Amino acid sequence: MPLVKPPRSLPRPRPDRLLGEFFRHLEFERNVAKRTLTNYRHALEKLRASREDLPGWLQLKPDDFRRYLMRLAAEGLAKPTVRLHFAAFRTFYKFLTEYHALEQNPLQQVQLPKLGRKLPFVLTPNQIDELLGAPLRVSKQKQAPEWMPQRDAAILELFYSSGLRLSELAGLNVAEVDPYSEAVRVLGKGRKERVVPVGAPALVAIQKYRQAARVEAGPLFLNKSRKRIGVTAIWALLKRYLRHTSIPLEVSPHKLRHSFATHLLDAGADLRSVQELLGHASLSTTQIYTHVSIERLRSVYDDAHPRA
Repeated sequence: MPLVKPPRSLPRPRPDRLLGEFFRHLEFERNVAKRTLTNYRHALEKLRASREDLPGWLQLKPDDFRRYLMRLAAEGLAKPTVRLHFAAFRTFYKFLTEYHALEQNPLQQVQLPKLGRKLPFVLTPNQIDELLGAPLRVSKQKQAPEWMPQRDAAILELFYSSGLRLSELAGLNVAEVDPYSEAVRVLGKGRKERVVPVGAPALVAIQKYRQAARVEAGPLFLNKSRKRIGVTAIWALLKRYLRHTSIPLEVSPHKLRHSFATHLLDAGADLRSVQELLGHASLSTTQIYTHVSIERLRSVYDDAHPRA
């Protein structure tokens, strides 16, 4: 009986040296967030796999990118997703220009249409009061430590009082909350540290929680296993308390950050100060909250002015 040769395995694709260097540069030199690394890797590998005859990275022309971006739009990708792909290409080619002596950056000749920004949803001060009072108002959870309502109240108070990002709040340690200077020290995007003031109600809520849960050091907010609470758990507790309010259920933790910024601007805070508090690298990111405030003023004007 003749021997049957086993099928030949398909050759593995050759590793992409330039992409490997690029992602090591982002991860170890620029400390880019893991989510950004994942998104950029997906965008660049999708482009590389889009055509068998795709030239090398250093040979691509502006028209190659224009056609590819048009193809992404034709596939039905949302505008923010297309722009995310473009951001990955732009960052990669900036790296190639600086570190691989690429003479002409093809992305400099490619433009995307501006994306209209959607105004963020903002809670009213009355809705904020309703939400912040929910943890101590509703019944306790089954098989949960007695200190958990105090913890939840402290989390929501600190969210609105400081405008922290969800990951920043979950990552807080006891030592980073200073009740004497009434501030918290956080490590934000790009590993940039900033100090944010905290109001008295939030500090009182944190102190009550720490006393009830006997939290002396280490992670500030604990789960029932006395380990650091995760961002998913904070999402869950917010949704749970929203059911006991008149607030729409689609509210996310980030909406408390939006509300923090908008209420500051409504009360007369200057834009630069709000930018520092939020930890925004660019003032243009913060400016969206000025549009929210103007929209609210317009609504009040239309409802109250006799000649509106």
